[in-house]
Amino acid sequence: MIRTLSRLAAAAALLVLAAAPQPAVAQDRGVVVFAAASLQTALNAIGAEWRKETGKQVTFSYAASSALARQIEQGAPADLFASADLEWMNWVQQRNLIKVETRSTLLANSLVLIAAPDVQSNLAIAPNFPLAAAIGDSRLATGDPRAVPVGRYAQAALTHLGVWDSVQPKIAGADNVRAALALVARGEARYGIVYATDAKTEPRVKVVGTFPAGSHPPVEYPFALTASARHADAAAFLAYLRSPAATRIFEAEGFTVRR
Repeated sequence: MIRTLSRLAAAAALLVLAAAPQPAVAQDRGVVVFAAASLQTALNAIGAEWRKETGKQVTFSYAASSALARQIEQGAPADLFASADLEWMNWVQQRNLIKVETRSTLLANSLVLIAAPDVQSNLAIAPNFPLAAAIGDSRLATGDPRAVPVGRYAQAALTHLGVWDSVQPKIAGADNVRAALALVARGEARYGIVYATDAKTEPRVKVVGTFPAGSHPPVEYPFALTASARHADAAAFLAYLRSPAATRIFEAEGFTVRR
């Protein structure tokens, strides 16, 4: 009888073990890409094409280039970095955080002044144009000029046009370009300065005008593998960003692809 009970207890224990949740096997996140927020729409579409063609995964982390560069410096596990300006790519390169031989400038963009659709505006971007008066008691949304690339481009353009001093007190400096775009879309800022590709993604804003290319440094996007890149597919995905499929997506989103 005792032996029978022991056998039954052992069998019951085995059943409990079998029914218990098993530890999840860690999923491969694929290539990890740290990319400027303005690349989100295009890279999400390219990532989907990559998965469709290869069956392989890619994971994106979007933020301001400044924030991503600092995260990489702090040891964040990124395989590829895509910056919205040369300065932050130079910054990580100076700290030996990228594989320099993989660095290339892949894309270019334009800088635009936007407003909510219900804002009646006949502003023409020109030297000394009355932007501060048009903003009135509202705000001008862009990236934080102290670090975020779009804010730096905006400051350069407004300085070149002679209106920075009058506009600076009205700046709403956002963490990244998509956050600045959202402020205008929600009506929390009357005007904004963003990239042309971002304005294209948001139906609740309209483009008032494009800043002259000579009024600010070129809006360029360098890409590079990080020095800590470990994923076997990292180089292949970087190469895929120059493929015809990726080029079509970039151009459809309004980027100029450097060839």
